[in-house]
Amino acid sequence: MIGFPLGAATTTAELASDPHPRLAELRAREPVSWLPALNGWLVTRRDLALDVMRDAETFTVDDPRFSTAQVVGPSMLSLDGDEHTRHREPFTAPFRPREVRAGFAEFIERETDRLVTALEPAGAAELRRTFAGPLAVAVVTEALGLVGAGTDTVLSWYDAIVRSVSDLTEGRTAEPAGPAAYAELRKAVEATVAQGADSLLTSAAGRLALPDVAANAAVLMFGGIETTEAMITNALLHLLRQPDQLAFVQADFALLDGAIEESLRLEPGAAVVDRYATRDVTLGPATIHRGDLVTVSLTGANRDPAVFPDPDRFDVRRANARLQLAFAHGPHYCLAAHLARLETRVALRHLLDRLPALRLDPDHPTAPHGLVFRKPPTLHVRWG
Repeated sequence: MIGFPLGAATTTAELASDPHPRLAELRAREPVSWLPALNGWLVTRRDLALDVMRDAETFTVDDPRFSTAQVVGPSMLSLDGDEHTRHREPFTAPFRPREVRAGFAEFIERETDRLVTALEPAGAAELRRTFAGPLAVAVVTEALGLVGAGTDTVLSWYDAIVRSVSDLTEGRTAEPAGPAAYAELRKAVEATVAQGADSLLTSAAGRLALPDVAANAAVLMFGGIETTEAMITNALLHLLRQPDQLAFVQADFALLDGAIEESLRLEPGAAVVDRYATRDVTLGPATIHRGDLVTVSLTGANRDPAVFPDPDRFDVRRANARLQLAFAHGPHYCLAAHLARLETRVALRHLLDRLPALRLDPDHPTAPHGLVFRKPPTLHVRWG
């Protein structure tokens, strides 16, 4: 593709490690750029990102190349139009703001308290795998209400499925562990519905066939764990790296919401979303052809200086931080965004309130990493 020299020079390794300088260049000079490394277009400017995500007729997820669908089959994540609505609607009620508070707040408080109580005496921990991950898994397990599947089982399924999806997204052959884990999840969904348990899945089975219920359960599990683990871990890292911002939050926990939105803006847990052009279309400076992959960089859009002044700065009091696009936009806006926010708010409040002088462990430096899903591989901290 001629005319996109910055895109031609961009590597997946660069986008996985420290993408922000390159994304800033692309946004300024090639806001819709052809990247041979992705074999597709990368959209980095916020207004153009919104154009793509709002127009599901022109930029669809319903394509055989969509990686999640290759592992779990058609779901609300990989369908558009009436079929998308049919798959999504049976799951929406428990994830509205009022229902989230009523249905999950007490459980999240209790589970967070249990995890922090177990950590407190140690004075040091790696919080991604001992806190953020277990909390996210526990809440997803509670939300799905699977019969006979505890948090360890759900986590093992999630790990296998997310590896397969990531492999396919990055152009590798997926290992068989992902489809095998999904088969186990599907059996658990069928058993839960067969027992008539009072659960989200049983309710959805009144309106969807069992394979559809299972596919959407996998999407909820995948999104619920990945998004929330990343939100908690990235927000902690941002706060602990910026003592002045941490001090603002510790002096006034009402600023926690601002800290969470600002962290989502700077490092969305899902860095990109993929769409496929259904027709030839002009987008910004680019002529896109039918069938082309169009990848929206949520990370790039979230640092657009036209919307966010001084976009690389972490500011818990930024007035418009909620304009961030970490949960996507349009018909595929994250179903459980309110639940993820509640989990992160409770998690941060407990950690900051109960672990005195919480700080990063200088012996274990870390940074967000990942082409598709971005979070620190580890987050070692000390307190006391």
